[in-house]
Amino acid sequence: MRWKLLRRRWSVSAPRVTVRSRMPWPLRWLLLALMMGCSAALALWAFEFGKEITGLDRDAHTELVALREETTRMREEHDRAVSVANTADSLLKAAQTTQESLAARVKSLEAENLALTRDLGFFEKLMPAQDNGKPLALRGLQATLDRPGHLRYQALLMQAVGRSGEFKGRYELTLTGTQEGRPWTQTLNKVGQSIEMKQYQRMEGTIDLPAGAVVKQLEIKVLDVAGKLQASEVARM
Repeated sequence: MRWKLLRRRWSVSAPRVTVRSRMPWPLRWLLLALMMGCSAALALWAFEFGKEITGLDRDAHTELVALREETTRMREEHDRAVSVANTADSLLKAAQTTQESLAARVKSLEAENLALTRDLGFFEKLMPAQDNGKPLALRGLQATLDRPGHLRYQALLMQAVGRSGEFKGRYELTLTGTQEGRPWTQTLNKVGQSIEMKQYQRMEGTIDLPAGAVVKQLEIKVLDVAGKLQASEVARM
């Protein structure tokens, strides 16, 4: 009986035995945390010490300062470039506006010059009329087509040299040419074509032509209040 008990106790079929530590588990976790913290601090110290030995920390700091200075310089250059670009754009717009204004002014001056040239040519013909026995003289008759179907005319009626007094009357316009290939004549005697002057009077106006009419000649006749012819002039086109 004793032998069976001893064999059961020391054989494989012996009862299980649990070995428990006397240190509580919170204390074990705290000890493990302390060990890991010490290991991390040691590793960090080794890393920093290695950077000081190799000089990496000093080079990185120098490069960081240089990069900051380079960034500041590039920002200043960018701001200057933007300012120059804005100024150039403003100057370009001002130059374009000035050029457009000058072009409009040149065009206006050209039109004025052309008008003055025409007036000069007109007034060059307006020398004082000689007394040839007629009290009136027509000078500088001109007839031009401004556009198709629109005729413009102008002339100057003057008293002869040495003549004085007021003249009253009217003038007639006679157009001669062709209309659709056939001979055509038209006489205009409007209320607005009256004359009342002492020395001279400028006669001018526009005429609307009928469709298909081609004017070859314009004649102006000056008549007194009694209908008597006092002066006439013909302009051929």
